[in-house]
Amino acid sequence: MQKRQLGKSNLQVSVVGLGCNNFGWKIDAKGSRTVIDKAIEVGINFFDTSDSYGASEDIIGEVLGARRKDIVLATKFGSPLDAEGKKKGASRSYILSAVESSLRRLRTDWIDLYQLHFPDPTTPIEETLRALDDVVKQGKVRFVGCSNLSAEQLIEAQETASKIGVQGFISTQNEYSVLVRGLEKQLQPQIERYGLGLLPYFPLANGVLTGKYKPGQPIPKDARLADAPDFFDSYRDPKQWERAQQLEALAEKEGRTVLELAFSWLAARPAVSSIIAGATKPQQVEQNAKAAEWRMSKEDLAAVDRITLASAA
Repeated sequence: MQKRQLGKSNLQVSVVGLGCNNFGWKIDAKGSRTVIDKAIEVGINFFDTSDSYGASEDIIGEVLGARRKDIVLATKFGSPLDAEGKKKGASRSYILSAVESSLRRLRTDWIDLYQLHFPDPTTPIEETLRALDDVVKQGKVRFVGCSNLSAEQLIEAQETASKIGVQGFISTQNEYSVLVRGLEKQLQPQIERYGLGLLPYFPLANGVLTGKYKPGQPIPKDARLADAPDFFDSYRDPKQWERAQQLEALAEKEGRTVLELAFSWLAARPAVSSIIAGATKPQQVEQNAKAAEWRMSKEDLAAVDRITLASAA
């Protein structure tokens, strides 16, 4: 498994990472163990979770054991954790509490990458950055990153960090796939400007790039989109299914699958450090790990652009 530098840090992460949001949700602790074991076996060393992913942190902490030292472990804070809306955000007091809780659940003394899950409009970014700098200095966190920030929010954060002399974000985690390319317009230039590592999530556009959705046919009953909330309606767009079908045909001409195209295309994009891919079965982990090995030519990439760029989301 190829490894890449994460932003300007000294962290070396596998080009395909393991998204851990399924642990304790889609699969139980036993199933999660089989996925984690397979990920380590095939060379995946970047595990990404969040304190908002149910039992995920607890399961990871239990399963990894002594193997923790071999993993670049990333988690997130900031998402609502209670119905009252008290456990959330990026204030100093909350960060200091949240990091201790994550460390306890993960059964570790340090977190390699601690990420702000969503922007917190009620807390000045300087307060957030100073608190994160403190947990870094305390040795509880090695590096800090962000997720789901806009270009303007990212600029404000990085400029503030520079101004007050603290560690800024080394990475950003955003939705990005061959079908969802919106970040290229404004966010991508800032990612490159500040030398951040890009950690794309939903690389398969919530399953649209698996080939299971066919134009003119109903959604399979066991598919992710069958019972997904309205938030996922953009993935039900027949035009996206048509583009996915065109991409599948393009991949087949090269003797490849659309899965390989999706991962390898991301691996070829500027600043991408690790592609976050969830899995519920060991076989999926193995497929994902191999999917980024295709070194796409300029002609291949141009063909992808002709299919997707005109109406990229």
